[in-house]
Formats: sequence, C-alpha cells, structure tokens
Amino acid sequence: MNNSSVENWQESDINTDSLWLLDSRGKSGKHTNLYHGNFIPQIPNQLIRRYSKKKEVVLELFSGSGTTLFECEQLNRNYIGFDINKDIIKFVKSQMKGNKKIKFSLHSCDVADKKSFDRSASKAIKSQNAKSVQFLLAHPPYMDIVKFTELPEDLSSISDITLFLNKIIDVFKNALFYLDKDRYFAVVMGDVYKKSEVIPLGFCVMNAIKQNFKVKLKGIVVKNIEGNRGKIGAKGIWRYRALKSDYFLFKHEYIFVFKKEF
Repeated sequence: MNNSSVENWQESDINTDSLWLLDSRGKSGKHTNLYHGNFIPQIPNQLIRRYSKKKEVVLELFSGSGTTLFECEQLNRNYIGFDINKDIIKFVKSQMKGNKKIKFSLHSCDVADKKSFDRSASKAIKSQNAKSVQFLLAHPPYMDIVKFTELPEDLSSISDITLFLNKIIDVFKNALFYLDKDRYFAVVMGDVYKKSEVIPLGFCVMNAIKQNFKVKLKGIVVKNIEGNRGKIGAKGIWRYRALKSDYFLFKHEYIFVFKKEF
C-alpha cells in the first residue's frame, strides 16, 4: 500500500468507489490508441498509485502497447512487462528511447509456459537489482474476441472457455511466485458474447483465481468509458441492433483487485 495517499487523503484523487465512469481515454505523454484492446491509462494510474510506492517494481503480464509502462515512467515505478507479440514490444521499446527515469525491461514470452516465464522473469528482476515485485497487473485477451497474433500459444487464439481458464491458472501460478506476500494484484477483464449467449468471462477468471490460490478478493470495480473508438459514431446503430434482438450492449469492464496471502 502507498501510505502517502492515506496521509493526505483529503487532497488525494485516488478513486475508492466501485464504479468508475470516465468521459474519455487519457492522451497525455506517450499514450496512443493504435493497438486494439489496449486499456485506458487511468486504470494503471489509479492502481499503481494506490498499491505501490516510488521505485518499487510493477510486473505486467500482457503489456500490449505500453500503457502501464508509460504510467510507471510518469509515476517513478520500475517495470517488467511480458507480451507474446514481438512487434508490439519493438514499438514500445522505441517509445522508451531516452528514458533515464526508471528501470524497465520487456520480454517476448508465453506467460503460461513456466520454463520460458521463469527464465525471463528471473533475468528481468536480477537486472533491476531486485528480488521480487510489489504489484502485478494483468489485462488478458478476452479469449478469441480479438486475435493479436497467429501463434498457437497466444491466449487470443483460444475459443474454449475451459481451456482458456486452465491457461489463466498456469499464468498466475507462474507470475504470483514473484509477487511479495501481502501485496496486491489486479486483473482487468470483460465479458464475451458467443453463440447468442453472454459468457461472464470476467467472473469466471475471478473465480478461477479464488479457487486455485490463497488470495483475498479486495474489490470488484465496474468501469465504463464513453469515448471508446468503437462507440464513437456507432452508438445509434448498435442500439438499434440491440432493440431489434434480445441482447444488451457491453459498456463495462471489471477490475478485480486481490491480495496475495502466500
């Protein structure tokens, strides 16, 4: 926990509500919206400031286009990130040229593969003169709703929910080993719509974590952002399609916050 936000709680803008309604995606600094599926900077900003301190290490399991890394740079947290997409890692590294503020490392890795993950994680932690990490963040693919690579081990290639959840368990078995006891981690997930039915993927992932690890669920935050690229200019037609059919439009994601107790 970052006690400075408690000491100055009257001036703090840390959001402690379980409903986050945001007008638009933050666009400051190096942030772009070029990568489909990236999440908004406000999420890692809030979580990092609440659950870590300056110079501590943040580990991210699906680093994508660098949203969390760029927030770590601004907030003076060291960073370790993993992604299976080598091209996006090259792009993010190019965006970090000239950085002298924080220690960071990015690795192309199948985070569900223990041998590969341990090799990369150990190397990254050692390079930062650390022994562990103090906050962990994960924004996994929502099964095969958006396909990020053609690699068979990519979680975005999985259409079966049982297989997906088994892989998610493997991912957290690998990653939670490096997170200090009594520290926090967060998972950002949404639901999916398949075969004319809602699959509550976020809650399935939350339950899988609860069932397989000694953790406490500290919060379920519902987040909605109105300015998503997919919503701009298309609100009317999607509303018409929903009314014509029997479904509801997804306008939210979940942020599940856990405390590690082992």
